[in-house]
Amino acid sequence: MKRRTFTFGAAASLALAGCSSSKFLTYRGPEVTSVVVNKGARSMYLLHHAEILKSYAVDLGFAPVGHKTFEGDGRTPEGTYLIDRRNPNSDFHLSLGISYPNEQDVARAREMGKRPGGDIFIHGQPLAFRPKGPDWTAGCIAVKNREIELVYAMVREGTPITLRA
Repeated sequence: MKRRTFTFGAAASLALAGCSSSKFLTYRGPEVTSVVVNKGARSMYLLHHAEILKSYAVDLGFAPVGHKTFEGDGRTPEGTYLIDRRNPNSDFHLSLGISYPNEQDVARAREMGKRPGGDIFIHGQPLAFRPKGPDWTAGCIAVKNREIELVYAMVREGTPITLRA
């Protein structure tokens, strides 16, 4: 009986190992030299100089028109920033941080008597809830989980990201 249990357990372990896949992919292609987000078209492009390596449909903040001006406005920033951090343990599968706010963003929010906000990311889908409809984030750029896995593998810290209206 013990032998049968061991055999069944070993077979089940091998089957599960064969089914599992890591969210951490390896990328050996051309360097991503910039990321461009076209908010109006809901598109994100990973570029190697002028060549588009990959493009993705994206969801944005729940108030997608206009530049982010303060915390909680639901807008996705506009302008040029840097990818400044990586979060392998994100509540949104994987995420890449964007260096918002810059000095101008901070000054603009202070003039309004508000905080500029922060924690703007390119990320996957939420683990805890399912969004209803497009443009559901609090100001981030969202792609599908299988897409953020490749974006996470391709894009390095220090890569410029330009977000356009």
